Amino acid sequence: MNKKQVLYISYDGMTDPLGQSQVLPYLVGLSKEGFQFTLVSCEKKERYSKNKSIIEDICFQYNIDWKPIFYTKTPPVFSTVWDIIKLNKRAKKLHQKKQFQLIHCRSYIPSLIGLAFKQKYGVKFIFDMRGFWADERVDGGIWNLKNPLFKQVYKYFKKKEKEYLTHADKIISLTDNGKKEMLNWDIPNLYAEKITVIPCAADYNLFELVTSDKKEKAKYNLNLNNDEFVLSYIGSLGTWYLVDEMLLFFSILKSKYQDAKFLIITPDDKKTIFDLGSKYKLEPEDFRIQFVQRNQLPMVAYASNVSIFFIKPSYSKKASSPTKMGELLAMGIPIICNNNVGDVEEIINTTGGGFCITEMNEANFTKIVDSLEQFADFIGSHVREKSRDYYDLQKGLNLYISVYKELF
Repeated sequence: MNKKQVLYISYDGMTDPLGQSQVLPYLVGLSKEGFQFTLVSCEKKERYSKNKSIIEDICFQYNIDWKPIFYTKTPPVFSTVWDIIKLNKRAKKLHQKKQFQLIHCRSYIPSLIGLAFKQKYGVKFIFDMRGFWADERVDGGIWNLKNPLFKQVYKYFKKKEKEYLTHADKIISLTDNGKKEMLNWDIPNLYAEKITVIPCAADYNLFELVTSDKKEKAKYNLNLNNDEFVLSYIGSLGTWYLVDEMLLFFSILKSKYQDAKFLIITPDDKKTIFDLGSKYKLEPEDFRIQFVQRNQLPMVAYASNVSIFFIKPSYSKKASSPTKMGELLAMGIPIICNNNVGDVEEIINTTGGGFCITEMNEANFTKIVDSLEQFADFIGSHVREKSRDYYDLQKGLNLYISVYKELF
């Protein structure tokens, strides 16, 4: 029997963009090191039917045994309980057959199973926390603590969080900021060496450096002239992103660059964005809105002169690492963002990769718009190279390999 049997459980689907960018590349790299993976993930039916064959091909090629279950969306809380039951049943059945030496759990819900496996079977347990999940649910307005049910669920997961941090053999944090915060908590058996910091990585082979030719071609494909200024945003616009503030920034940008366009690469509904834009006297023709698969993302993003994301600052965001940040820096595209989110401010300052705003208001936005000329023909090879220290996929993989080798 292979002595490196690993059960990896993810509540995110592999057919979701996140699974393809932040889970599979690591599993592929670790598989090449001789670790034998069984992967259990929760798939959304529509995405599963659309992208299933892509994931099956990757898993077949790298000998990953993929055992998906379907994600349950409603009703709140009870649907999650049902998913936990399904995950647990699948994990136990697989363990009987394969006798896993290690269980790697992505975030808090899979870690319920990881903790149980550690305590019942003595299986080593990695708590790959992906941020302060329970606090994120509250800060994001998903769990209203005035509702007794959500209050109980929050208390339950904060108790579990403490148990995960106490009993896990290794903990993965997305940020140094999050690691420092946890070490201030009163947690038994928690010490600095137990926590490895691995931010959301970027594939530097896919996200190549932008060049003037690539930028011109991307603008042409969007039906734009090469001299039109393009502000971009990449990703969904839900829960955490301050859409109003980003639209206000764009409206100020347009007062200086009158033909500027806001490129939004998102699966979200265009009409919602147009309706919000009308508050700032923005017309539909001021936007380019489309969605592309991850492997096509650079070809569209290259049109950007600068890219923006404003995230609602809150306590839980100490532990967040925005995926888009590494990808943008890898392409050498300057970023406009805000502080009090993970290690964002430190990374912007160290790499020189753009502007990190401390206060989001018209005066500050105007100052930044006036400073943008320094990035007019920004080809940031030096930024790309500096950002590798944080975001290079290979560096992240090497850190995971060292964690695995230590546990085996």
